[in-house]
Amino acid sequence: MNDRPDLDPDEGRWAPPSDASSSVPASVPAAPAAPAASYPPPPPVTQVFPVAPDPGPPPAPAVPAHADLTVRAPARPRTSGWIWPVVALLALVVGVLGGVAGGIGYSHWSDDDEKTVVTSGGLDQADLTTQPPLQKPGSVARVAQEVLPSTVQILAEYEGVEAGATGSGFVLDSNGNVVTNNHVVADAAENDGPIEVVDQDGNQHAATVVGRSPVYDLAVLHVADSSGLKPASLGRSHSLRVGEPVVAIGAPLGLSSTVTSGIVSALNRPVTTGSTTDDSSYINAIQTDAAINPGNSGGPLVNLQGQVVGVNSAIATNGGGSFDEEAGNIGVGFAIPVEQVIVTADQILATGEAQYPIIGARVAIGGPSDFDGATIDEVLDDSPARDAGLKDGDLITQVNGARVVDGIALIVAIRTHQPGDTIEFTVVRDGDERTIQITLDGEVG
Repeated sequence: MNDRPDLDPDEGRWAPPSDASSSVPASVPAAPAAPAASYPPPPPVTQVFPVAPDPGPPPAPAVPAHADLTVRAPARPRTSGWIWPVVALLALVVGVLGGVAGGIGYSHWSDDDEKTVVTSGGLDQADLTTQPPLQKPGSVARVAQEVLPSTVQILAEYEGVEAGATGSGFVLDSNGNVVTNNHVVADAAENDGPIEVVDQDGNQHAATVVGRSPVYDLAVLHVADSSGLKPASLGRSHSLRVGEPVVAIGAPLGLSSTVTSGIVSALNRPVTTGSTTDDSSYINAIQTDAAINPGNSGGPLVNLQGQVVGVNSAIATNGGGSFDEEAGNIGVGFAIPVEQVIVTADQILATGEAQYPIIGARVAIGGPSDFDGATIDEVLDDSPARDAGLKDGDLITQVNGARVVDGIALIVAIRTHQPGDTIEFTVVRDGDERTIQITLDGEVG
């Protein structure tokens, strides 16, 4: 079996592996986000390379021929330091941002470490820690001043190895709860490794995992001693507009308290991250050209009001021609909308786990040659899809009136809802179009 979908040079799009028709789970966790939009045929494919100094190239991701829409998605252990592959509707191969490992590494701070940053060169050297506060509202500098105290670096060790994963996060509330990406802490959580949260001043706080959602690539950590941790202000990604300025804050390549800026490049971009369908996360993403790199994972994407609108999670990269070449930002990054973050975090804080919606069917990853729908490969017995009258071979072209271009777009559209929601599917069967109402079931993941 091929490891990933092949690019069909004749059609200029992702096609299923040559030896099987690829499918992915159409089940999804719930969050009130807008349904996926439609897109033109994809551009040329980019390549992903690992960041860590591992001895060989990463194993190619295995993509099964079909994905169970009711699949449970436990996270597979992830090698620290790799930029894991992501498949986007535009045939982008993008990478998860967390897990910058030993070769880049991170430093533990001590109380005696010098934290003052001084500009170099010229007679007008300025101690940046003594500059007066910035008063201009709506500036990147003002946003940084407000949000940096709420942004943390995550150090996650595992298997007794200090050169574990490093990522980013932000303080969710005054109780010491911190949001980050699941892939930042997955290895540590699965191997009982210590996790530390490092604040803007370099203070280290021991953290425990409250719960994780591999399906949504989100995790909530808890810091017992949360003194000095400032909760972030949360906004709404629904109010974003393409072209609007945004700011990304985090610890790329282990460099804590790094601030970059850009714009919202696109909204409702269906993107999937992960090495297989068992650990893939499907995101109705915010696309941005703000520079994000490995280590930014879990950090906030912020509007100019200083409000968190997303969690930075993945990037598209040009891998270059060598495994040793470091992959990084090319101006195509993806963030999980804050509405999904709030829903998942609330579920984790209430029960220790998160749920995602399912319809109980298997769907082909790719769509028809004209990018005009998602084909149902199999409808499972005793499922919401079966009860509603969905059949094998049905072509789903719309969800709640929004166009669906392929299987990934269908999964993302479903996952913007919650278990118990009833949504309308526009279905083409034997050339005839009809609508089917399906009430979503739920699973933990």
